[in-house]
Parts: sequence; structure tokens; C-alpha cells
Amino acid sequence: MSALQSVLGHSAGSAPAKSHSIDLDARWALHPQVALRPESFGALLYHFGTRKLSFLKNRTIVAIIESFPEHPDMRSAIAAAGIDDAGMAPYVKALATLADSKMITVGGSAPNDPQK
Repeated sequence: MSALQSVLGHSAGSAPAKSHSIDLDARWALHPQVALRPESFGALLYHFGTRKLSFLKNRTIVAIIESFPEHPDMRSAIAAAGIDDAGMAPYVKALATLADSKMITVGGSAPNDPQK
């Protein structure tokens, strides 16, 4: 199982992730139609619009997603989870896969935004 499959919890028979360029310097958020439910193994993501269910078997990915509202961009959310530039690639790939499946989206409120 590849690092990406391990992070997202996809089985070996899953379709390969398509290539996606993700903007690490943009603000990201959980899609408004997605619910994140913490589980002992990581978390479940359910998209109410597409009815897609994703299993996140890596708690660091869950922590990064949950911290999006606290950070001005994805790069700082990843860094805050203790991931340095050298270890960032598998997490960026996993987050790009979640962006491709519309689980996360560019946007969201700025940290300390009074409209939150």
C-alpha cells in the first residue's frame, strides 16, 4: 500500500488518485456540505451533496483539516501539525485527493474573523 493509500485508508484495489495541483498558500476549509466525524481509527468524512464517504486513517491529516480555520493557508496548517518540508509530500497528496473529491475547498474565514 502506498503512502497516499495509507494516509487516506484506500484499499489496494482503489482507483489511483488523479494528479491535482493544490495551492498550499491558499486558505482551505472543509466543504460546507461535508461532516467530519472523529473515530478511533481517524475520522469519517461524509459529503451530503455527493453522498461520498471517505475514511481518514491518519490522525495527522484529521488534525490538519480540523485546524484549517486557525491558519491563513494550508502550508501553515501542515507545519502546525509538526510536518516539515521534507515530510510534506504524502500529506499534500492526500489533501489534493480530498480536494479532488470536493471534501475540502479553497475558502473559509480568516483566523479571528468576527464573522465566524
